[in-house]
Amino acid sequence: MLLGEFVHVLDSKGRVTVPAKFRAELGTSLVVTRGIDRCLAVYPISKWEQLAGQVSELPLTDRQARAFRRLLFASAADVSPDGQGRILIPPPLREYAHLDGEVVVAGLSTHIELWDTEAWEGERERIEDVDPEINGWAVLGI
Repeated sequence: MLLGEFVHVLDSKGRVTVPAKFRAELGTSLVVTRGIDRCLAVYPISKWEQLAGQVSELPLTDRQARAFRRLLFASAADVSPDGQGRILIPPPLREYAHLDGEVVVAGLSTHIELWDTEAWEGERERIEDVDPEINGWAVLGI
């Protein structure tokens, strides 16, 4: 399970280091794509194939489904960690997520997200300010 948050630096070639703690579970074949909320989502190939299957089953006649397919698949890129555990983030994805300098690598159980540090802080504040009646615990009935 991919858990925790780490800060790494995007190097001059557009590479970010995947935390050592995540490398074994992620494996060597990854897909990076646009995430929701101006971050990037990085999936191990097995989880990507599951997600791709679900999204591919959405009806092509649904305008929102078509838009989501375009968002997810058109911007996706296959990446593989190098010997130091770094992955190359394509320029359009770096621009989309405003990645430059420090990057937060957040584990989300089945995949990781890459965030601009300021955007991550804003997201954390937003999450922490959510009404407890509508947060994730309430959704689970806890």
